[in-house]
Amino acid sequence: MANPAIPGEFDCVIEPRQVLELRAPIEGLVERMSVERGDLVRRGQELAVLDTSVDRASAAIARHRSQMEGAIRSSESRVEYSSRKFDRAQNLQTQNFVSAQARDEAATEKRLAESEFLDAKDNRKLAELELQRQLEIIRLKTIRSPIDGVVVERLLNPGEFAEAGVGRKPILKLAELDVLYVEVLLPVDAYGRVKRGMDVVISPEIPAGTRYTAKVTVIDRLLDTASGTFGVRMELRNPQHRLPAGIRCKAAFAGVDGPSARPGPVRSPGVSPSPAGAVSPELRRR
Repeated sequence: MANPAIPGEFDCVIEPRQVLELRAPIEGLVERMSVERGDLVRRGQELAVLDTSVDRASAAIARHRSQMEGAIRSSESRVEYSSRKFDRAQNLQTQNFVSAQARDEAATEKRLAESEFLDAKDNRKLAELELQRQLEIIRLKTIRSPIDGVVVERLLNPGEFAEAGVGRKPILKLAELDVLYVEVLLPVDAYGRVKRGMDVVISPEIPAGTRYTAKVTVIDRLLDTASGTFGVRMELRNPQHRLPAGIRCKAAFAGVDGPSARPGPVRSPGVSPSPAGAVSPELRRR
């Protein structure tokens, strides 16, 4: 019986699962920054607040308009009066005491009063909707964290203007560290021996001497002919944030010989091959 293959160690890198650039959904002046670089943040936590003084004034106006009763009450009174007037004119016209024209004028006056009443109710409804809009703008001007993570960079300060839209300067950069990605390049002869879901022993450069277990989640289907490698991604749980991201490591795969056991150079993760080769399965966030 053949001896079992010795697990091979390969160079790898540990990266955050995702890095987010947070921009303002609505432009405005930065009033307050609630976090600093390196702070741990939780999902939903306040990160920054834009100035809302103008929006609050607009909301107060809309709230007052939505609560105004004068226009509705006066139009209701006109509807009641014109309805009684029309009823009297109709009764008198049937007895030939007034002309048909007088009855028609009373009917027209009634319809106009009913239209004014509807306009008054519509205006109050529009004021209520405007209030909701202003309150939503105020809500959007409080920037909250969409993830549990760490503040990587703070790019704006109080008093600076935050612009909305893709391509604009972000307010903050966040990184998710609860789960880390481990990226590694393996030789082509290991293709087929590495399976999704298999456990891999990870030895990070810091803290020295520690070992962790990661699971294979992605295996590239496009191999790089120039270097004779393919990319593999693993997920490493990091609930206590004991491991930092952006460090090098060694990955040991059972049944796969390490690079020292085979001739020829093998490129490190993140290093592009020569232009003569095929497109590299570069280790990017997938």
